[in-house]
Amino acid sequence: MLYKFKSKASGDLIMLEPNGRRVLEIIGKAPGPTGIILPPEMEAAAAALEQAIVREEALQQAQIGEARAAGKEPPESDAISLRQRAVPMIDMLRRCAAAGREIVWGV
Repeated sequence: MLYKFKSKASGDLIMLEPNGRRVLEIIGKAPGPTGIILPPEMEAAAAALEQAIVREEALQQAQIGEARAAGKEPPESDAISLRQRAVPMIDMLRRCAAAGREIVWGV
C-alpha cells in the first residue's frame, strides 16, 4: 500500500506504507486508509516530527558512542533516516498551514 498525501497548497507526497504509517503515528493520526490533517493541527504535527528526528539521531549517536567505547563495530543504521523521510512532510505541513489548506490521503 502507498500513502498519497494531497493538498491544494502543495504537490502530492507519496510514501510507502511503513514509512507513511510511522509518520502518521508520530503526528498522532490514525494510520488508516483515509484521513485528513487540518491546518490548526499542522504546526504541532511538524514539531512532533522534528522532535522524533532529534530523538532518533541522538539514539543513533549514543549507540555509536557505546559501540566505539566497547571496541565494537557501530550498529548498522537504516539506509534512509527518519530525517530524510520526514522533511518533505514537514515542508508540506508548513506550506499547507500557511495557505490554510488541509492535507488528505486515501480520497
